[in-house]
Amino acid sequence: MQHFPTLDGVRLQKAFLAVGSFDGVHRGHQHLVRSMVAEAHAQGGTPTVLTFFPHPSVVLGRRASTLYLTTPEERAARLAKLGVEVVITHPFTLDFSHTSAADILSRLVADLGVRSLWAGMDFALGHNREGDREYLTRAGARLGFEVHIVDPLIENGAPISSTRIRRALSEGDIAEVNRGLGRPFALTGQVVHGAQRGATLGIPTANVAVWEARAIPARGVYATWAEVSARHLPSVTNIGVRPTFAGQAEGQVVETHILDFDEDLYGQPLTVSFVARLRSEAKFAGVEALLQQIRADIEQARTLLRRSS
Repeated sequence: MQHFPTLDGVRLQKAFLAVGSFDGVHRGHQHLVRSMVAEAHAQGGTPTVLTFFPHPSVVLGRRASTLYLTTPEERAARLAKLGVEVVITHPFTLDFSHTSAADILSRLVADLGVRSLWAGMDFALGHNREGDREYLTRAGARLGFEVHIVDPLIENGAPISSTRIRRALSEGDIAEVNRGLGRPFALTGQVVHGAQRGATLGIPTANVAVWEARAIPARGVYATWAEVSARHLPSVTNIGVRPTFAGQAEGQVVETHILDFDEDLYGQPLTVSFVARLRSEAKFAGVEALLQQIRADIEQARTLLRRSS
């Protein structure tokens, strides 16, 4: 898979192109992209995705900010697993937002040789979202490409969407998140030095430095799998501010205790995949009460992860 950071300079022939934000690459996205890839292979085209960063709604002021389910690099890697051969993550700026749908389409046809354009139901291209379904269909007939608008996947009466998954994540509903994604939600970051409290208590943890714009689960304790150096290891992950230790504010942390493991991981990348929420964050009367609860968390996680392996 080739991943380009901009449309500028990209030259393709016979691109079958899916366009959208694709944050999270959830099951709805997967359905759309797999359909595009299958059609591209059947007709000898290049399965291609054009996506954007930052999210257009942030740049256009429809949201104050957004928390992403995937980094641009993670998104590209997920798309590659679906068979996409070329991913273009174009910078979405105010200047770009003022580009007309006609100019964008002309560029896609000239530079990428677009033969087929795929998008979701809520997609619109160009300034003021003028490139809606009807516009794209007319333009495709004129410029020589087909248009495929794919219906969303519906589950429990509502479409699977990035917004729905982010909401479930903020509530700690990992089961709902993982259903929407079609895989366990995961966070990746470098292991950094923390306050060393876990080691002092005899339960060492790896503090994971997560991208600040990344959506993370609600505060609490989770049964997780930790992936490090190609190993898949059972773990318990805490997200929160450690309320038992008053007066030592450090901000929110993502810290993972890998079961039956004592290697030095500082400076290494660590991926944590979330299986289930064990409990919400709580303040305990003292260290001994906290330790008793942590031991119970570990045993509960062992049982859950043994069943999920």
